[in-house]
Amino acid sequence: MKLISTLLLYLSVFVSTVFAQDLPHLKESAFKGGEKLKYKLRYGIISAATGTLTVGDTKDGFGNPSFHLYAAGKTAGAFAIYTVRNEYNSYINSKTFLPYYYTENIREGGYRRNDKVRFNQDTRTVNGNKGTFTSKVDQTFDLLSSYYFARNLDLTSVKPGESFKLTYFLNDEIATLGIQYIGIEKIKTELGTLECLKFSPEIKPGRIFKKNSKLYLWVTNDGNRIPVKANVDILIGSVTLELLEASGLKYKLGQKASYSK
Repeated sequence: MKLISTLLLYLSVFVSTVFAQDLPHLKESAFKGGEKLKYKLRYGIISAATGTLTVGDTKDGFGNPSFHLYAAGKTAGAFAIYTVRNEYNSYINSKTFLPYYYTENIREGGYRRNDKVRFNQDTRTVNGNKGTFTSKVDQTFDLLSSYYFARNLDLTSVKPGESFKLTYFLNDEIATLGIQYIGIEKIKTELGTLECLKFSPEIKPGRIFKKNSKLYLWVTNDGNRIPVKANVDILIGSVTLELLEASGLKYKLGQKASYSK
């Protein structure tokens, strides 16, 4: 069931790869404290897991306004026999949207992992469980902060077919992930028919994915920029991630903003 963590990673970096370095962001965030998103993960037609993402207002150790980002995922339905209880926390500056502290508590069957990570964006260093790592870029993200930073990018000049990369820290290493922008598409969701931006992140064939598997992500083309659906074929069957509930949004779902395409 590491598939759950893998898909969460791709969800997190769904569009933050649109700019290679010095990622430009909006002056005002697309989200606010109090936002809550709830997702379900299906294996074929079977409910496999649920996930929740929330945003809270907080301050860093120097009293600067910050956001506390929280994500939790757990198995459900027929998959509940294999216990997965994962929790992620990221603390980001409310002006730069860059992370300064990140934790994750992974419980998947008999597997356990607890990480505490500190980011120093000025020195391009990341302090994790296995020491200090140096990044080659000015902005390095964790699992959660990459997702929320992505929602603040200006995508108006991005054209279908363009591919980009993002730098992130995960599992004691600094890595990059590429993604391709496909275009605009309307899709049916649990919350109605929505106009979305469609992306296809890189995936590696192997224990989970087929050789020619494609992962597609749909993100609302509105002021909120929230992922509403993801789909990928795996070695046996397919997996779909769908948004079930959204509350505390800064904009009404589907409401365009100046940075909408």
